[in-house]
Amino acid sequence: MRHLLAATLFAMAPLASLGATGETVTYEVNGKPYEGYYISPSADAPLVVIMHDWDGLTDYEVKRANMLADLGYAVFAADLFGAGVRPTEIEDKRQLTGELYKDRAKMRALMLGAIDAAKAKGGHVENAVIMGYCFGGATVLELARSGADFKGFATFHGGLSTPEGEDYSKTQGQILVMHGSADESVTLDDFVALAKQLEAAGVKHEMITYSGAPHAFTAFGTDRYREDADKRSWRLFTEFLEETLK
Repeated sequence: MRHLLAATLFAMAPLASLGATGETVTYEVNGKPYEGYYISPSADAPLVVIMHDWDGLTDYEVKRANMLADLGYAVFAADLFGAGVRPTEIEDKRQLTGELYKDRAKMRALMLGAIDAAKAKGGHVENAVIMGYCFGGATVLELARSGADFKGFATFHGGLSTPEGEDYSKTQGQILVMHGSADESVTLDDFVALAKQLEAAGVKHEMITYSGAPHAFTAFGTDRYREDADKRSWRLFTEFLEETLK
């Protein structure tokens, strides 16, 4: 598989964010090494865990982590692909994500392993929100369906479908879904279906669409980026954090 070393993507040196210093964290899940990123402005800061898109953990998630640290949150950006595995080719991205879509138990184990790593760094997992982008958004909903005990789950232009045999009857935290209504990868029919499932399960949720926003509308520097939708969704997310993480 073609991949880039993590060092070439988010510069393994510590990154500063208004007084907080981020660091690369090497951890293991089932004997395999992974490389996450952790930053915290204070010892008692509430925790946000970021699940990456199908590019793997890159500068994008590091930037978002630093933005959240500037707002007072500890952040752990997870690695769901493995140390040094940061795909650049579409076929490799599809392979890596496809393997996890087919093995939901492994997907959940990788997320919980990352959260354990965050806890080991001092992250307050009892006062945490899990969030994700695109593929990461789909994994966040998988974690929510599993009954994982976190205060909230948030997705930005994430996959919204529910695998056969799963539902939201075990979900404990609140769910926030931010979706582009021009998304051709995840349709408005998927959006409506999820809303019906959450309502039927009695899960507290908020779901919003942004007009003209395609899939990956928060991805800086791409032709999919929509500044208005990005700023509005980020504002909504930060309000969600303020209300959820006391």
